[in-house]
Amino acid sequence: MAASAQTGSPQRSDSDVDEEFIDDLSDLGIEANSVVPELFTASPPVRDTLPTATSYAQDATVRECVPLLAATDSDIDHNAHGVPSILRDNHIKFLQKQLGRFPAPYVAADASRPWFLYWSLNALALLGYDTAVYREDLIKTVRTMQNPSGGIGGGHGQDSHLATTYAVVLALAIVGGEDAYEAIDRKSMWKWLCSLKQPGGGIQMALGGEVDVRGAYCAAVIVTLLDLPLDLSTDSPAWTPERPTLFTGLADYVRRCQTFEGGISGKPDGEAHGAYAFCALGCLSILDTPHRIIPRYLDVPRLISWLSSRQYAPEGGFSGRTNKLVDGCYSHWVGGCWPLIDAVLKGAIELEDQPNEASFTPHQGSLYSREGLIRYILCCGQDRSKRGGLRDKPSRPSDAYHTCYVLSGLSSAQHQWDLTYVNEDETILSEPKWVASPCAEGTQVFNEEDRVGTIHPVYTIPQESVDDMKAYFASKQGF
Repeated sequence: MAASAQTGSPQRSDSDVDEEFIDDLSDLGIEANSVVPELFTASPPVRDTLPTATSYAQDATVRECVPLLAATDSDIDHNAHGVPSILRDNHIKFLQKQLGRFPAPYVAADASRPWFLYWSLNALALLGYDTAVYREDLIKTVRTMQNPSGGIGGGHGQDSHLATTYAVVLALAIVGGEDAYEAIDRKSMWKWLCSLKQPGGGIQMALGGEVDVRGAYCAAVIVTLLDLPLDLSTDSPAWTPERPTLFTGLADYVRRCQTFEGGISGKPDGEAHGAYAFCALGCLSILDTPHRIIPRYLDVPRLISWLSSRQYAPEGGFSGRTNKLVDGCYSHWVGGCWPLIDAVLKGAIELEDQPNEASFTPHQGSLYSREGLIRYILCCGQDRSKRGGLRDKPSRPSDAYHTCYVLSGLSSAQHQWDLTYVNEDETILSEPKWVASPCAEGTQVFNEEDRVGTIHPVYTIPQESVDDMKAYFASKQGF
C-alpha cells in the first residue's frame, strides 16, 4: 500500500480487484446454441481472484474453446446436441501422410520415428482403417532400428531405448502377422531388459539412463506381449542369489511415485503428471488384476481426487498437471485412467464377494464427464481444414501424437470396459479378461457413425492385436 501511495497509483479495495478479475470472462460475446448445456459455455462459477500468468493463459484457452463449444458456427454441421461429426476421411489422409516422407525440418525428430509409426497406425486402427497394408514396409523399417545387443533405437545406429522399443512392439502388434512378430529378436530383447533392471525395483529407460515409472510400464508391456521369461540373467545389475525377476519390486517402485496430491510422478518425490498416472495404473494392471493390486499399492481415494481435478469446465477436456491448461493428449493419459479405476471399484462383474485390498462403495455412472470430454474432442480437438488430424487445443496445429491420443480418449469416453471371468463360450476363466461395450450412460451426444474403435485399456492398442500377439508367442517353445 505504501508503494502505491508513493507512486500515485490508485488504491483499490479487494472487492474492486475481485470484481474486475471475475468479470474478465463475463462478456465472451457468444450466444450459445440452446441445445448446449450452460456448463460448457459459461465461465467457471469458482475462480481464483489473484491474476497471474497462469490465470491469463487459462482465460485465453476458455476464449478460444467456448465459441466452438457453443455450436453457433453456421459453417459447421452440428447434430441435435450441438456436436459436430468426426472428420474421419480427413484424419485418415492426415495419418497416411505421417507414414510417408517428411520434409527436411523433421530431421530434428529423427529419434522419434518409432513413435510416428505407433501413433499413426494406432489412430488409423481406431478410425477403422486396415493397417495390414503397412506390414511389409514396417518390418523393413524396424529391422534397421533393432540393435544386435537388444532393444530398438529411434533409427539405424541409435542406442536402444525403452520408449522407442515399446512403440515399435505396439506398431508390429497393430499390423499383426507372423512376419511382423518374428521381426523382433526376443532373446536379445530379454537380455537387454535384464540389463535395465535395477536393484531398487525400477527399470532404466536406457543403459545409463533415468529410472522412472515409464520404464515400469513400458517394460511390463513388452515382457507380457512378447511372453519373455521373467527370470533375470546372472549379469543383470539386479540379480542376486535370491533370484529376483524382472517384476520384483516393480509395484513397490510405483507405490513410491505417488505424491502428496494423490497423483503419480515420474519418480519418487517428483510432480504429479497425468501420463505418469496412466503408466502407474497400467503397470500395476499387468502385474495383477486392478481390483487386487492397485488398492494394495496406491491410495485410490486420493488418486481419484487428483484425476477428477484434471477435468475443467467449460472446456470439458483434461489437463495433465495442477494449474495447467487442458490439452487433447490428456484425453487418453488422464481419460484412460478411468477404466482402470472403475475396475478397482467394481472388480470383476461376476464376483459378488471379491477379495479386495480395500473396501469401496459401489458407484453409479462415471467418475468424470464423458459428455464434456466428447464435446471438447469433437468441437475443439479437430483440425477442420484440409490438413485434418487432431490437436492439443484450437490454437495449436494437429500432429500424429495428438491424433493418436485424442482418438484414444474419444474411444474410452464412448465405451465402457468391464472385467469378466466368463468367456464367450460360457467357460470360466482363471483370470478375468477385459470386455468392451458401448457406454449406455446418459444421453449419447455424438452420432453413432462417429463412434471410433476400441483399444485395450492397458496396452492401448486394439484388443485383438493384444490377444493375437500374446497367443502367438505363448505357443512358441523357448526363444
